[in-house]
Amino acid sequence: MWKILSFNNNIVNKSILVNSNNKFIEMSKQKHNKKNGGKTNGNLEQPKDGFISEDKSKDILLNILAKPGAKQNKITEITIDGVGVQINAPPTDGEANTELLKYISSILGLRKSDVHLEKGFKSRQKIIKISGDAINLQSVKEKIRKEMEEN
Repeated sequence: MWKILSFNNNIVNKSILVNSNNKFIEMSKQKHNKKNGGKTNGNLEQPKDGFISEDKSKDILLNILAKPGAKQNKITEITIDGVGVQINAPPTDGEANTELLKYISSILGLRKSDVHLEKGFKSRQKIIKISGDAINLQSVKEKIRKEMEEN
């Protein structure tokens, strides 16, 4: 007889089958799709080069590690996992998401319509999609780093 144990948090996203002899098999929780070789994470590709990348349509994907409820908007860190951003808004009713998009668009010197939240509406880990027609990848990297150094 097999039991299924599921772990789904920020660190682990796995299911484990355990039999009566305590032997176990780990199973990934990735979705399967026959069209792309069996694995998918939705319609988005995760940024490949750390915190930032381009998708197939040349739009820019920016990984954000949001920290809502801060005293001021500020970039706190840049890591492979994402850009740490403190947001001066509570994490309720989408207020922090709206403030995050305003802040990122102001840093990049873009219109708010060129920047939108693609993934992570209710999570602190977010992916922001920036119109590739409005700015290039290198400019985004430079402006993000410059903003962090100034604060």
